[in-house]
Amino acid sequence: MIRIETERLIIRNFKESDASGLWDYLSQPRVNCFIDEKLNTIEDAVANVKQREKDELQLAVCLKDDDKIIGNLFARKEEPDTYSVGWQFNGKYEGKGYAREAASTYLSFLFKNKNARRIYAYVEDTNLRSQKLCERLGMRKEGCFKEFISFTQNEDGTPRYENTFQYAVLKKEFLLCDLDSE
Repeated sequence: MIRIETERLIIRNFKESDASGLWDYLSQPRVNCFIDEKLNTIEDAVANVKQREKDELQLAVCLKDDDKIIGNLFARKEEPDTYSVGWQFNGKYEGKGYAREAASTYLSFLFKNKNARRIYAYVEDTNLRSQKLCERLGMRKEGCFKEFISFTQNEDGTPRYENTFQYAVLKKEFLLCDLDSE
């Protein structure tokens, strides 16, 4: 069971009571890459939370005051010691630093507790908020994949490909930066 507390947040495993909060932001995904996670009903949200409960790298981000879910973090391990990460947050809580607080804590957790050596994230070229978050986390932009992937279609039904940046940080870089901020 994972439960990490920050100054304002609790980062923990999902639980069934998170369904309505997850529904609140996944009923209308804010970025195309999460279109396939769109929830159409509250029942879909309950089923989705049950799936997330089984995955130790899918974590709910909740306000410390009331344990209300405001977003989520996720990671996928690639052998032997690399993780890809991502995040989704409810737009109602934007601009308060919650995403940075949660993502920084999650990266630290992966480096220190899961022995990650390298962490990377894919970010669409139109997703400026996530790009800035990656930079605030000490991640460097390693490249741009032109017309990398399609999540939606053009009006004529053809795939609409998106340009995608890859950001990454090594454990030694992150921990050095993390120590500097203390």
